[in-house]
Amino acid sequence: MNSSACNGVAISKGLHSGLAKSLVLLGLCLWLSGCAALLFHPMKKLVATPADAGVAYEDVWLADGDPRLHGWWLPAQGEARATVYFLHGNAENISTHMHSVLWLPEQGYNVFLLDYRGYGRSEGAPELPGVIEDVRRGYHWLRARGELPVVVLGQSIGGAVAGYAMATEADKPDALVLDAAVASFPRIAREVAQRQWLTWPFAGLAAALMPADYDLDAVIGQLAGVPQLYLHSPDDGVIPPGHTQTLYALAAEPKQRHSTHGPHIATFAFPAYRGVLLDFLETLALPVK
Repeated sequence: MNSSACNGVAISKGLHSGLAKSLVLLGLCLWLSGCAALLFHPMKKLVATPADAGVAYEDVWLADGDPRLHGWWLPAQGEARATVYFLHGNAENISTHMHSVLWLPEQGYNVFLLDYRGYGRSEGAPELPGVIEDVRRGYHWLRARGELPVVVLGQSIGGAVAGYAMATEADKPDALVLDAAVASFPRIAREVAQRQWLTWPFAGLAAALMPADYDLDAVIGQLAGVPQLYLHSPDDGVIPPGHTQTLYALAAEPKQRHSTHGPHIATFAFPAYRGVLLDFLETLALPVK
């Protein structure tokens, strides 16, 4: 989730009349009522491809439902040990998030990156239930491909929708990795509103207007038996680390948690945290490359 997800209303200087104040309050109410839609900030243009970084890839189209979805398949170099299913954050598209996982094929892992509806070349417009359904469609497509283990990796709001989809899925993944995931949408709405003096008094209303039917903290315990890795940086200025602390406390074993550093979802720019992920994957007793 980007920090711009529920930006405040710009107000002209010098508004002193009662009418002006009423208009300000009206604008705030409209802003608050639109927060759920503002969870998503898609970008249609793909600014790069894995080939630009020297990584082989294939276009994937999921046309088994509505809307048609687009993604990239990055085959492992050599014999594949597992497939990592990557769900990105709420802004832009796979072309701007791909560097988080471009290094994995060299380590012996397939990677599947999916753009939610309305993102990149995927059709439709994003809304929360539909995006969760998109995550499921991509997961079912992967399971239908073969017998390799599937590791789901979600970042930010991608972690929230990926975690919710997997926790409520009958066929659980082989492992789940959550990097700076949102634990609760009303909670993050309240926290974002509290960051600005203008919207601070409306923090409770912002939380009340945010959908709560798909909160990850309500279902994370349903992943009992699925190995889980939780990552979050105390330097994160977008999603407070308390979200991961909550999720980890509610999660069942087996689970691991690592405190990283750096800005929001910059985790895998650092070799040390790539190593944390690889070590976690090693504990899954995957086939040796």
